[in-house]
Parts: sequence; structure tokens; C-alpha cells
Amino acid sequence: MHKRPVALTMIAWAGIQVLLSLACSRPQSVRAAKPSDLPTVAVAKVTAENLTHGLVLTAEFKPFQEVDLMAKVAGYVKEIRVDVGDRVKQGQLLAILEIPEQANDLARAKAAVDLAGAEVARARDELKRAESAHEITHLSFTRLSEVAAKRPGLVAQQEIDDAHSKDLVSESQIASARSSLSASQQQVAVNEAELAKVRTLIDYARVTAPFTGVITKRYADTGSMIQAGTASQTQAMPLVKLSQNSLLRLILPVPESAVPGIHIGQQVDVRVRTLDRSFPGRVARFADKLQLTTRTMDTEVDVPNSNLVLIPGMYAEVNLTLDHKQNVLAIPVTAVDIDSAANADESLSNSKAGKSGTVMVITPGNQIEIRRVLIGMETANRIEVRSGLHEGDMVVIGNRGSLQPGERVRPKITTIGAGA
Repeated sequence: MHKRPVALTMIAWAGIQVLLSLACSRPQSVRAAKPSDLPTVAVAKVTAENLTHGLVLTAEFKPFQEVDLMAKVAGYVKEIRVDVGDRVKQGQLLAILEIPEQANDLARAKAAVDLAGAEVARARDELKRAESAHEITHLSFTRLSEVAAKRPGLVAQQEIDDAHSKDLVSESQIASARSSLSASQQQVAVNEAELAKVRTLIDYARVTAPFTGVITKRYADTGSMIQAGTASQTQAMPLVKLSQNSLLRLILPVPESAVPGIHIGQQVDVRVRTLDRSFPGRVARFADKLQLTTRTMDTEVDVPNSNLVLIPGMYAEVNLTLDHKQNVLAIPVTAVDIDSAANADESLSNSKAGKSGTVMVITPGNQIEIRRVLIGMETANRIEVRSGLHEGDMVVIGNRGSLQPGERVRPKITTIGAGA
């Protein structure tokens, strides 16, 4: 009779334990179903954008023109009118040399011209005298010939022959006088050319600027002895170094893969970090030949520098635009696991597909879905999607190693990795 109440008590206690267990486990299942307990993942939307693919190369500014100005003739520096940093214009006088012997050369050349002129005057007088003598002898021969024709035997034949001989001699004297006059005139031309040469050498004593620029170095001072710079490779000391800095050039080593995208007139952005500024540039010329050692092609970019803010020797980063696409679907680069195009599905592959990859897409039910995509042009942080996604789709960015297909997540849209 005592065993029945004990059994009932034990059954009641077991029921209470079951109820307590259910009561404790029910809040946990409810909490697991709450959205706040789902893992949060960063996502980005597929958007239509304009993408630009470029290449950043570094080079240093060089003057558009730079030359060491040398004297054509040897002499002493009588006056130098410029110094380092002076801005000069084309044709401006920079220095004057003193060459004492050139004054004597000039006087000698002038005297030679005057002497040749006197010889010309004498030759003209000789020609006139020869012409006058020929006129008399020819007239005498003509008269004797006429008399002999009208009255034969009146004039001896010897006398007629002598007159004819004198006429021929006078003609040859005219020809000789004319030759002497021509030679004298040619000598005048030679002496005048020599005089012009001396004057040209004297002009070389005045050193002028061949183009507008800035004096970047001064080699000589007043009284310095300057040797004649008669060859491109000489030990003669220059006067100054002149640089054209109003227009600078950058020589870029463009890799072989980027050569097809280079065009004359192409606009580029030139970034100078020391000034924290960007300047416009233009592809002006290229070598049209690859260097065998580096497999690069020298490409020159001209950068206007009218206010001389840029200084030759500064380093600059040039952004060369190689490709540009408008209104294409794009996602962050961090959202794609890129693989070989050869492993792409046949349904997605085509002749223009270069690469394929996989992305994690968030379904309308906030579940993870693995999807293959074809990708195209890639920039620093954006990548073109040719197929596999639609505008407005959400893709997971960042670390995806802990996520599984079909897993429910809580997406959080972020702008990390955005931008073309």
C-alpha cells in the first residue's frame, strides 16, 4: 500500500523534468530562427558603370630642349649678361667675346675688296682702249679694201695685208681685255666672300640664345678664355647651359603588352606627388621599336609648363588609358574567384571570353548561391561581368571561406571596393 504513492511520485517528478527540459530548449530554437543570429556578410550590388583600364608608369621630367652654348671662335669673355635661373628669349644676347686679331682680319679683307675693285676699273679702261684701237685699225683696213676693190693696183697688196693683220690683233686685244675684266670681277666676288666670312666670325663673338628658355648652369666668367667649339665632341668650355622648360617631356618605357594601346595625341594624366597635383599631358611621339633588353618601347609625353611650376628632374606618375568601356556590369574584384577560361562552362564560353570565375550571390531568400560568371576588363578594384549576373544582384565580397551554399545569411551592403 506504500509502494503506489512512491511510484506516482516518481512519475510526477519525471514529468516535471521533461517539462523543464522543453522549457529550456524552446527559447534556444526561437533564438536560432531570429535574423539577428544569422551571420552578417558584406555584399555589393552589381551596377552598370564606365570602366577604364590604364597603366601607371613612372618617369622623370626632362627639358624639351637642352644645350651647352659654345663659342664658334676662340676669344676672351668681354661681357656675360646672364646667370643661373635667368629666363631668356630666343635671339637674346647672352655674352660678348673679345677677339683683337679679328679687327686686323677685317681691315685686310676690306683692303682686298678695294684692291679688287681697282683692278676691275683698270680692266674696264683697258677694254675701252682696246676697243678704240680696234675701231681705228678696222676702219683703216675697211677703207683700203674698198679702194683696192674700186681701183685695182692703186694700193699695194702688202699694205692691205698689214692693215688686215692689225685689225685681227686689235680684235684679240679686245677679247683679252674682256677676259681680264671678268677675272677682276670674279676676284672682287672672292674678296667680298672673304670679307663676309670675317664679318660672320665677328658675329660669332656675340653669343645669343637659340631658343627661349632658362639658364641652368654658367661655366665662364668675365675674362675667361674660351676655345672654339668646332666639333660636337670637344674639350672646349661652354659658356652657359640653356634649357627649354616651358615644355617638358617624359620618356616612358611602355611594356610590350601595352604597346597596341598607345596612340599619338592620346591624352594622359600626369601626377606629381611632390607637388600633390596632376597635370595634363599628351603622347607626342614613340620609338615604334621595342628595346630587346627590356621588351619596352620608349614613348614620349609632352607636358606644358608655361608657369615653370614643374622642374626637370622631378618624378611623375603617368596614367596611360589603354581601354575604356561604357555602361557595363561591374562588381568589386574581391567578389570574384578567378579561374582559367578553359574551365568555363560550355554554355557560357565564347570566342571573346578571356577568363571565368565564381561568385557568391545572395538569393531573395538571403541564401548563398554559387554562380559561374564570365569576366572581361579588370581595373584596380572593379571587374567587368560579361554574363552570369544581372544588374541589382548582390554578391559577397571579402572572405568567403566560412560560407557554404544554401546557408542563410544577413547581407550588409557596403561600398568597399567600389569605384572604376
